[in-house]
Amino acid sequence: MNAETIARDLLKIRAVFFRPDEPFTWASGIKSPVYCDNRLTLTAPEVRNDVETGLAELVEEYYPDAEVLMGTSTAGIAHAAIVGHLLKLPMGYVRSGAKDHGRKNQIEGRLLPGQKVVVVEDLISTGGSVIEVVNVLREAGADVLGVVSIFTYGMQKGLERLAAAGVVNRSLCSFDVIARVAAEEDYIRPDDVERLLRFRDDPSDESWIGARA
Repeated sequence: MNAETIARDLLKIRAVFFRPDEPFTWASGIKSPVYCDNRLTLTAPEVRNDVETGLAELVEEYYPDAEVLMGTSTAGIAHAAIVGHLLKLPMGYVRSGAKDHGRKNQIEGRLLPGQKVVVVEDLISTGGSVIEVVNVLREAGADVLGVVSIFTYGMQKGLERLAAAGVVNRSLCSFDVIARVAAEEDYIRPDDVERLLRFRDDPSDESWIGARA
């Protein structure tokens, strides 16, 4: 599954929506020209098929020794389940924190020490959330081979954090590709692409807002 196909899919269902002239505000306070909601892929059967097939292909190509898939909570759970079904692999997921009742699990599903695990995530920005999941799995004795995800911003901070944690991510589509395809398909103006990439390079620098390339 090529990145351009996934980009067109995500744009078509507004899972990735660009608004460079009226930026969104993230919970951190950062102004962003893009809004991502990859959960929408689950309610669009044709797009869902492309996404899950693509994720399965990434696992087969880059992590052929995978024994278990683990989804991130909550966005990665459904994708891990579907891809696990396609590849006939067991799956589970990692909670954001341990339960305060029952067995007080943080990892749901059977995971044996030494098993080779691939983490399934919907998107990667700064990398913090998925690194936390990887650390929980490693502490449980898993051999984490890497991560597959639908979309990555390719932010420098995220790339550096993943590298420092020894985590390899493989994404179906990148911010650069989807920005280019969005311009080609008239979702944004061609001269907006440079502004979007300036945001990608340094999200804390808001000089791209209102600027024309």
